[in-house]
Amino acid sequence: MSMDRFKNITIQQMEAIIALVEERSFSRAAKRMLLTQPALTKNIKNAEDCLGSRLANRSSTGISLTPEGKILFDYARRVVKLRDEARERILALSKDTGGNIYLSASTIPATYILPRALSDFNKANADIHVYIKTADSEDAMNMVLDNEVEMGVIGKKPLNKKLASETLWKDRLALVVSRHHAWCKKKSVTLPELLNEPLVIREKGSATKELFESYLKKSKSISLAQFNICGELGSSEAIKEAVIAGWGVSVISIHAVSRELSQGLLSEIPIQGLTMERNFYLIYRRQFDFRPFHKTFVHYIKGYTPDGVKL
Repeated sequence: MSMDRFKNITIQQMEAIIALVEERSFSRAAKRMLLTQPALTKNIKNAEDCLGSRLANRSSTGISLTPEGKILFDYARRVVKLRDEARERILALSKDTGGNIYLSASTIPATYILPRALSDFNKANADIHVYIKTADSEDAMNMVLDNEVEMGVIGKKPLNKKLASETLWKDRLALVVSRHHAWCKKKSVTLPELLNEPLVIREKGSATKELFESYLKKSKSISLAQFNICGELGSSEAIKEAVIAGWGVSVISIHAVSRELSQGLLSEIPIQGLTMERNFYLIYRRQFDFRPFHKTFVHYIKGYTPDGVKL
């Protein structure tokens, strides 16, 4: 047998062999495949030419497979089954029957917004599963660029032209202090007062930190290096615990501290002449192929409004 010839065997020829064995008649097999009997016979003959051997024997008792035919019949059933499975999976993609969504998200949306949003989403879309990887905004954006995830939610608008972005929710940075801090008696503080106070900040790569630095530079021509920084921590939860413990004050997303403010564990103190606001963005690759379940998720998340946050 020439292996070059064997590569020419077709799925239709395999289906002809399957039909012939299962129907045990050329005429019934041809009818099942919606072919004429000569056409079915030609398919069997072409398969035999590819194989270089006879596949079936006719006798008065019916049709039997040769040893080569039995091997090919076995594999033909597997090939056709895989073909049919592929068809069903592709058809399922065109229907809103659910699927998996892989998302990266920066700390604030991943910790304080998306859990509540997805809890509500899942009640109406139990067949759509969302998997979230949490990172700082820069890393979350790189995960989308590197195809590690399909979409991302971050706290800064991406500049990379390979990414598209859509505005989701508003955010505001708030100066927070512990409930025992002397500033709790003040209606506001000045920037010079803040410069001298021990300050706990987020790590490099955090969009919260970048936004704070940007506002200081553009509005007040001040750099973060001029502050009395007493700690640099890797999460908003760590920042809150540090402030509650009295280590220092901090500037943090209002979404991250809404619960502690309502419980009286922290107090927000306005900074005179400085209001710091931003948006959170949904990002994805410009060439991303949205399936129906992706569109369902995007439609929901764009319409979601975080509760209990005073912006």
